[in-house]
Amino acid sequence: MEVQSKLSQSIVILDFGAQYTQLIARRIREQNVFSVVLPCTASLDEVKSCAPVGIVLSGAPWSVYDKDAPPADPGVFELGLPVLGICYGLQFMVHTLGGKVRPAEKREYGHAEIDIVAESPLFRGLEKRQAVWMSHGDEALELPPGFELTAKTSHAVAGIQNVAKKWFAVQFHPEVHHTRNGTEILRNFVFNICGAKPLWTPQHFIDSTVEQVKRQVGGGRAICALSGGVDSSVAAVLVDRALRDGSGKPRLTCIFVDNGVLRKNEFEKVQQTLRDKLGLRLDAVDAAERFLGKLRGVSDPETKRKIIGKEFIAVFEDEARRIEKEEGSVEYLVQGTLYPDVIESRSVRGPSQVIKSHHNVGGLPEKMKLKLIEPLKDLFKDEVRKIGRDLGMPEEILQRQPFPGPGLAVRVLGEVTPERLAVLRECDDIVVTEIKNAGLYTKVWQSFAVLLPVMSVGVMGDMRTYAYTCAIRAVSSEDGMTADWVELPHEVLKTISTRIVNEVKGVNRVVYDITSKPPGTIEWE
Repeated sequence: MEVQSKLSQSIVILDFGAQYTQLIARRIREQNVFSVVLPCTASLDEVKSCAPVGIVLSGAPWSVYDKDAPPADPGVFELGLPVLGICYGLQFMVHTLGGKVRPAEKREYGHAEIDIVAESPLFRGLEKRQAVWMSHGDEALELPPGFELTAKTSHAVAGIQNVAKKWFAVQFHPEVHHTRNGTEILRNFVFNICGAKPLWTPQHFIDSTVEQVKRQVGGGRAICALSGGVDSSVAAVLVDRALRDGSGKPRLTCIFVDNGVLRKNEFEKVQQTLRDKLGLRLDAVDAAERFLGKLRGVSDPETKRKIIGKEFIAVFEDEARRIEKEEGSVEYLVQGTLYPDVIESRSVRGPSQVIKSHHNVGGLPEKMKLKLIEPLKDLFKDEVRKIGRDLGMPEEILQRQPFPGPGLAVRVLGEVTPERLAVLRECDDIVVTEIKNAGLYTKVWQSFAVLLPVMSVGVMGDMRTYAYTCAIRAVSSEDGMTADWVELPHEVLKTISTRIVNEVKGVNRVVYDITSKPPGTIEWE
């Protein structure tokens, strides 16, 4: 992670496996300060390479005294940097620096109130009583030497500090909205204690990334894996800006592949948008039969993702060879990989669980001829949209809902066949059309149809039917890491259901998915 080339400062978050770790990163970035998540096992050299002005220790689903509790180098406390421990981070700090942690007599989960009992730069400007969000089963029994209590609940430690060392910790989660003044607490740490500067802006990111790509590629050429979605489109425009020569001639060729699992009419629509509205050099490749042939007989979701990722690379390498014959060597492949993709696929090499591989991360083959350029891999979706606006991109592209790299292959549960894809395309088109007609398209994170491998009996026109079940999914989210299901208006759901059953041959039942993430994921596969 080349943080040094982006900024001269950052806040490093050491991830012990908490579900809220990425939320800490987002809350800090909202203050225009760059934050980077590293696994708790990161070496001190790796931490220092990020130019940190402060360190945050995340929560975790462990107890510090467990044999398999994830370790961190105690040397982080000797770097001379301010440290903020959050939840498990407090317990790790206490345990490591000579205090004692024990199972709590009364566990605390959910809403709670704390009393601030000592002056602290962490709580500067806040009232003495605060509403917070707790999630812990252990507590600090004895504080380490040099520490004092700064906040407590009616029966447990809620905040501690060693002002001389600039070590602070809280037992609650300031990063979640339920902690009413959590943002102010994080701001106090980032600005008042760490002395960070608000330098992390879209324009700074654009300028530094353009320069970085210029240095990396030099006078060479690159191709971009373009889907027409927000991420790959922003990545393409960003890299295209870096690789235009003095005469304005592009050295980036964008490749849009029909992998056989696109939505209805998408191959034609995306080509028009990317050429006419973004001015990109586009190479459209019809490889539908090639992909569907590889997917034939395959039902396992991970296998489907791996197959599609591998075949994408094969297509891109074929196109690179064609371009090389006509124009010269192509060494680089540009992808619109985002931070959540990296986190869910590789868990930042920390103790968090791998949820699923993404075709543009975990689905890549180990050996590739092309070198990767992933200019957005440190960003969340809302940050990418901000970058796109500063690049002058049209809102109709920036407001497109996310679409998975493996496309409809992970929305046709089970084996992917041309017949089942045709059914799903019609269902999906109805969902998107009616969501747009209701003025809701830009107000939800994703809305789509899923074809289930479930047949059920129905009655249509006094005739018995035995057909597929279609599930509708609509979720709200900030960055895709967590999501809530959306309560679509009754009339919208009624219209979608009626149209699907009446217009799509092969479907006789429609259900609505009311599962949040967690425990579910946004996509079904």
